[in-house]
Amino acid sequence: MSQIGKAGSRRGQTSYILSIIGVSLVLVLLGFLGWMGINYSKLSDYFKESVPVRVYLRETITEKDRNTLMILSQDLPYIKSAAYKDKESARKEWMAMGNEDFMQFIDTNLLPLSIEINLKSQYVVADTLKKIEALYMQYPFVTDVTYPKNVVGNMSMMRKAGMVLLAAALLLALLVIVLIDNTIRLAMFSNRFLIKTMQMVGATRWFIARPMNIRAVINGAIAAAIAIAICWILLLTAEGIIPELKTLRDGKLFLMLCALLMVLGVSISFFSTQRSVVKYLKMKLDDLY
Repeated sequence: MSQIGKAGSRRGQTSYILSIIGVSLVLVLLGFLGWMGINYSKLSDYFKESVPVRVYLRETITEKDRNTLMILSQDLPYIKSAAYKDKESARKEWMAMGNEDFMQFIDTNLLPLSIEINLKSQYVVADTLKKIEALYMQYPFVTDVTYPKNVVGNMSMMRKAGMVLLAAALLLALLVIVLIDNTIRLAMFSNRFLIKTMQMVGATRWFIARPMNIRAVINGAIAAAIAIAICWILLLTAEGIIPELKTLRDGKLFLMLCALLMVLGVSISFFSTQRSVVKYLKMKLDDLY
């Protein structure tokens, strides 16, 4: 009898280890989806706020008029930043883009004076940009207002793509939860005879479920901790390969994602274990085979 008990204990230990590994892998997938969701929003905002709106000025503009325009640009609620660019700044920007220094061939800097504006992400829409264009064009010392109209026109497509990705992420998250549930139930399958035997000798449901629920909570926490560690290693590896990803890192959001993985790992393990225990307690002995 003791050998049978030891064999059952070994099978139980193996099933718990496999359960932890399975839940960890599934939580890594969920963590990856969560990281993608967080960074998609930030990346979308980054691209929107990088759309340049250039207000070109006449060369005869006075310092007073220029200051008036800068104050206007800084006070408007939908403008994130505004910077004045004189001819020399424009020339340096031209050269930074890989173009030749035209001052080697001519003595006059032909690049215009301008104010470069970046809008807040929620205002990068065609209607708002048309209003901004009309607002600046009413000043006689403004010659033109330009922005990439094709890029702005495609922003609505980006929002639709984001909604599709969000729906796909929610569907995958649901599938992940189902996979975790099935993994726990398969692990509990090896304990079905133990559960039934304890019931037959008079143990109460609470007495039978309590140690298994405690074990489920511990295993869920271990699985979540492993998943969080793997996600962190993958994130650091990705940032090492693509350094630009460091600009997207948000410590608070990542901690919230880690907390979500921990809560999911523990809660799903607990409820799946509890449901399995109740299921096997209600089954007849012959049905367990």
